[in-house]
Amino acid sequence: MASSAPELTSRILRHERLIIAAGITLLVALAWLFLLRGAGMTSSMPVMAAPPFSVVLLMWWVMMMAMMLPSAAPAILLYARVRETRNGDRGISQSWVFMTGYVLIWLLFSLLAACAQRLLAGPSMALDNKLTGGVLLTAAGLYQLSPLKGACLNECRSPAQFISRHWRSGWQGAVRLGMLHGVYCVGCCWVLMVLLFVGGVMDLLWIIALALIVAIEKLAPRGRLIGRAIGVALITWGVVAIAGS
Repeated sequence: MASSAPELTSRILRHERLIIAAGITLLVALAWLFLLRGAGMTSSMPVMAAPPFSVVLLMWWVMMMAMMLPSAAPAILLYARVRETRNGDRGISQSWVFMTGYVLIWLLFSLLAACAQRLLAGPSMALDNKLTGGVLLTAAGLYQLSPLKGACLNECRSPAQFISRHWRSGWQGAVRLGMLHGVYCVGCCWVLMVLLFVGGVMDLLWIIALALIVAIEKLAPRGRLIGRAIGVALITWGVVAIAGS
């Protein structure tokens, strides 16, 4: 006999976190595969020709998903846990709605980054000016030590407190919650993402290094301290780069 709708919903809820975790893992894996395969930058494109803006925007958005979704997973899975605990309360929207709000904020950031790349870096996908690179490294290091960075990082490192503090019912509340989490995440990491212009927007080793820094800051037990140490290292690197320019 076929399961009734309430029984089916209950079964889905019991496994929702597993489904969401598998979905995030698949999405991140596909994003990294997209980057490994050139992020839409086909070999037929002229070497010195700027790629279409739509390709640049897509590249940035997928790259942000590859770098940021792993560290956002605890908040998304905790939201799913709340749904499971409340047994499908209609006032709590689906977890994918929360995640949609989060990725929309990174789409807005990607739009700004794509515009900046078109204006500043051009087809080279990186800044050629060592002085500018040194200034960006120094600025990133200083931001790592700033109170604003610390406040945003605290929200990202404490998903339970974040969700309880900013909770709203309904799908609008879920989108708002996801977008707000995205705003704090951007506030925490935007300067590190700007450093992609220093190492090269499509340099995979540089992308992996920055993604690891983000994950360590948000997830490691001593993430705050490690982030501040990285800030000091970036300032030192920047000053050396400025002096040698």
